[in-house]
Amino acid sequence: MKLFEERFNLFFNDLVLQKYIDECLAKSIKALKVKNGNTPKWNEALNELNALSKGHLGLNEPYLSINNMDALSEIIESKLRKFLPWRKGPFILNDLILDSEWQGDMKWQRLKNDITPLKNRRVLDVGAGNGYFTLRMALEGAKKALGIEPFLLFNYQYAAINALHKQDSKSMLLPLRLEEMPSMPIFESVFSMGVLYHQRDHMLHLSNLKEMMASDSELILETLIVDGDKGYSLIPEGRYANMRNVHCLPSIETLKSWLIDSGYRNIRVIDISQTTPNEQRKTQWIGDNPASLEDFLDPSNASLTVEGHPAPTRAIIICNN
Repeated sequence: MKLFEERFNLFFNDLVLQKYIDECLAKSIKALKVKNGNTPKWNEALNELNALSKGHLGLNEPYLSINNMDALSEIIESKLRKFLPWRKGPFILNDLILDSEWQGDMKWQRLKNDITPLKNRRVLDVGAGNGYFTLRMALEGAKKALGIEPFLLFNYQYAAINALHKQDSKSMLLPLRLEEMPSMPIFESVFSMGVLYHQRDHMLHLSNLKEMMASDSELILETLIVDGDKGYSLIPEGRYANMRNVHCLPSIETLKSWLIDSGYRNIRVIDISQTTPNEQRKTQWIGDNPASLEDFLDPSNASLTVEGHPAPTRAIIICNN
């Protein structure tokens, strides 16, 4: 907790962020104190990682890299395996490849040339997972890159990665949901990637995102979609691609109408891509009972999920506040 607070205070040492420091810190500390049977194991591994020498964070595509650590790769690996499963990445730590389930670089390549450059911008990464993209945003020159992610394990993964490099004040991950955040209309770039379809109320999510956006800022929205006319959405009964909490998959025209109704403008679709097992796949870093996209598709027809729905296709839309 002490290390979290030290990093928190360093990150929020910003005239614009100072207004929100007390509320964000109090809510974050409360969230980190939630009981979880794994926290003793995670805390022990995190303390051991914090005791190691620090390397330098950089980018070696497709990896986020940390170089020049003195610790043996075997030691680093043994500690990081305490935090399975690793969903977002990949990372390379000296010569140790942490091969996450998702190849995050593929998503980043699809959007990086179309977004407004992040240099000197305050950036919000909603549903940040372990902070892979949050750290990339900081490396792209963001003035501040704030990730929010309620799932406790992913917060520990972020802390584990940060334990291995010389920290700066540009990036931070808070263990909070978007709806728990105070209204902070200070971010020039807001990312919501892989979040919208998990929301019971998609319009509320779009409204909550808007409350975090500065004037004339940019929303980068990535979500699952389906084919169909304006007004059409798929509302799965039960699971979708083995996921329990998928509530609504719109057509592109339906998604655009949601954004218009929410007050967004200058809406443009920059990418539509079907998710493939090249991007989401089994690796040795996702646990003892690995299952990934290939297990969630119809074995006789890869254009369908095991439930018979259209296979995952994702769109990236950029629009302005």
